[in-house]
Amino acid sequence: MTAMRKFLHLLETFNTYMLAFGRSIAWVLVALMVGTILLQVFYRYVLDSALPWPEEVARALMIWMMGLVAASGYRWGSFVAIDMVGEMLPGLLQRLLKLFLLALALVVLCQLFYLAIEFFQRGFRTRAASFHLSRAWIYLAMPVCFGSMLLVNIEMLLREIGRTFGDPDDYPEPPRPSLTVAE
Repeated sequence: MTAMRKFLHLLETFNTYMLAFGRSIAWVLVALMVGTILLQVFYRYVLDSALPWPEEVARALMIWMMGLVAASGYRWGSFVAIDMVGEMLPGLLQRLLKLFLLALALVVLCQLFYLAIEFFQRGFRTRAASFHLSRAWIYLAMPVCFGSMLLVNIEMLLREIGRTFGDPDDYPEPPRPSLTVAE
């Protein structure tokens, strides 16, 4: 268990920095997306001459923003979940159910990561409609998203294994990020 705890600590540290970096970049992407949309509104309604590219750029920025923050949401349980069944179970059964669900999520995330890599590779065959950029660079957000979620899932699975078969106090939750400043 000591080796697993050390590996878990390394993975937690890596994930903490990776997720903080992703959240910091996501704020910039949101600002760029809003700026792009406001630019299009100005051109369309003030100058009466819509630009051809802002909608597609804003969509690409939104996809990347989502890809960079999804793992943070997953790590801290911010996704919608139906947990009333698990809460009715006794402690050990609760942890075993959580282990099963994390293992199942690991399988699903591995498959999604694999499919996202294929999707990214196919993206080199097409270009964005309104600007000259291979769609692969937009589609790269999906492997980044599922890859980071996979790392977070492994972290959560190891932590839950430690809590189930070891001392739960040895496997605390990682600290939540501050909402006042980007880390």
